[in-house]
Amino acid sequence: MRLFKRHRSVVMLLLFCLGLVFSLSGQVVTNVSAIPREDYETLETFTSILSIVKKNYVDETNSKDLITGAINGMLNSLDPHSGYLTPDLYKELQMDTQGRFGGLGIEITIRNGVLTVVSPIEDTPAYRAGVKAGDQIIKIEDEFTKDMTLMEAVKRMRGAKGTKITISVKREGVPELLNFTLVRDTVRVQSVRSRLLEQGYGYVRLAQFQERTDRDLQRALEKLSQEKGGMKGLVLDLRNNPGGLLTQAVRVADMFLDSGLIVYTDGRLESQKQKYFAHKEGTWSNFPIIVLVNGGSASASEIVAGALQDHKRAVILGTKTFGKGSVQTILPLDDNSALRLTTARYFTPKGRSIQATGIVPDIVIENPTTVPEGKAEEAKRPSLREENLPGHLQNQQLPQEQKEKEKEKETPAQPQNIEGTENDAQLRRALELLKGWDVFKQFVQKKAD
Repeated sequence: MRLFKRHRSVVMLLLFCLGLVFSLSGQVVTNVSAIPREDYETLETFTSILSIVKKNYVDETNSKDLITGAINGMLNSLDPHSGYLTPDLYKELQMDTQGRFGGLGIEITIRNGVLTVVSPIEDTPAYRAGVKAGDQIIKIEDEFTKDMTLMEAVKRMRGAKGTKITISVKREGVPELLNFTLVRDTVRVQSVRSRLLEQGYGYVRLAQFQERTDRDLQRALEKLSQEKGGMKGLVLDLRNNPGGLLTQAVRVADMFLDSGLIVYTDGRLESQKQKYFAHKEGTWSNFPIIVLVNGGSASASEIVAGALQDHKRAVILGTKTFGKGSVQTILPLDDNSALRLTTARYFTPKGRSIQATGIVPDIVIENPTTVPEGKAEEAKRPSLREENLPGHLQNQQLPQEQKEKEKEKETPAQPQNIEGTENDAQLRRALELLKGWDVFKQFVQKKAD
């Protein structure tokens, strides 16, 4: 009873803060007493542990650090994509969506408790130094990354342009650690790159979905359409595109669809149930499209690929995508920090959830020719997909036995793409299909005449 009285005020404060978090997500908690008794008792246990740690731990502790650690532990227990953003990390996230930040240029995740590279971003310090997808980052400077949170790792690797940092990497098939001393740079992710493959056939690569992606893509399409011969076909390359802003994915898909549903989201709250539709105005509909995807195509990339596939607007070519079918909402807090919280699942126009399953291409084709000579073992490394991440959300559309199979499955990693059809089997096949479609269309037209 004494313990209850001693901590009652702390518990009430925690409950009040919890109410504030709920109100930020669109649902106001009107009465603290509405919280179930078991939750109240669990919070009582938490405050007891906090008090015991502060009083008995071998070194003096800071309450703020302990509570921050507890928050990180709570969010990390939910799924791999939820997390607590300190004011610095929240600011960096905002810079990420603008496509410019100071750092090394790698996408990272936690896999089996180990900090692991998903993919290096093109033309960045990490990419130029030879950091590979699947590399395990064992040390950052002299500090081991074991038990380091994803957010902490990001914060340590970010920094001012021109400053040096050493990371130690474990690579499958290499017995010793590989040390990379990298000079941080201003990482500018050029979200859209375009070129002409052959007369009449355009190529656009989307590296990431940022604030200006739709405008940059519009300019690229206008430029390609003004080339001699116009636009007879387009290859849209989404390989190794880790995603980005949901709104940009919708706008990109809208550019190629003149009507119908693009994507819908479904969550527990009414505000998380959203539908996004295409509009006729400004649609590029007068040429066929081949969309290239692989195991590094995630989230927003899968929204675009899924929408174009369901509407039969494009042929999807490559290998199965990453399988991240969840929506993260940024909930700002009063101290300029924020929660990155998984709040909904998204579904393709036909109601398919790609969570932990991915988009299966219409034409499955590997890209073996991009493996450098003497490095065939790299292609055998398991790739990182949503289904491999501990604590990932389950796909509710799968029967239980299939869910268990998906957990056990590992797929060979996709090597980095090399632009140029002579070194890229998937791109070469896409161009052949577009040219074949043009020939077939002309043949049908002649028969009709």
